[in-house]
Amino acid sequence: MSEEIHLELQAIVSKSPLLSSVLGNWDEIALPDSWLVAGAIAQTVWNHVFGFPHAYGIQDIDIVYFDPDDLSEDSEAEHSARIRAALSGLPVWIDVKNQARVHSWYEAKFGYPINPYTSTAEAITTFPTTAAAVGLRPGHANLELCTPYGLSDLLGAVVRPNKKQITREIYEKKIDRWIKLWPELTIVGWDQ
Repeated sequence: MSEEIHLELQAIVSKSPLLSSVLGNWDEIALPDSWLVAGAIAQTVWNHVFGFPHAYGIQDIDIVYFDPDDLSEDSEAEHSARIRAALSGLPVWIDVKNQARVHSWYEAKFGYPINPYTSTAEAITTFPTTAAAVGLRPGHANLELCTPYGLSDLLGAVVRPNKKQITREIYEKKIDRWIKLWPELTIVGWDQ
């Protein structure tokens, strides 16, 4: 990925009060292999591209981490409550998930089993769209990025299915909501 594209994304994120607040308080997260991921990043970029207010359409902020040594639901809930309290000034829900335990509940929620992930980076490769398969966290000088499918779809406002794990129904449910809020998105159909 070019430095120019990395800096473009970093500039967009730095202008977002929501995302910059989360990243500016990253020490409060204090979880192993943790990343700010998915929809809030994509939607922030779309808001920038289409000229909407920074927080337009953003319902939640997803923070993921990877702790294979503590797979308890209670521990995940405690981390979630702690982080929501630390970021209580934000006007959106903060969702915190241990990617090491996703396989334990995935089948009940989505109807089919998955294998356990081996890292947060692997989990990000399974996110439903290429544009939202992205993670950010503070690095030494710039944001550290996890972008298994690059940034072209994200910065180009292209929604493309990532068929690695999801079903057509999951994808279409996402695009049904998104196209109402961001009608200028380029939507790539499931069968394309």
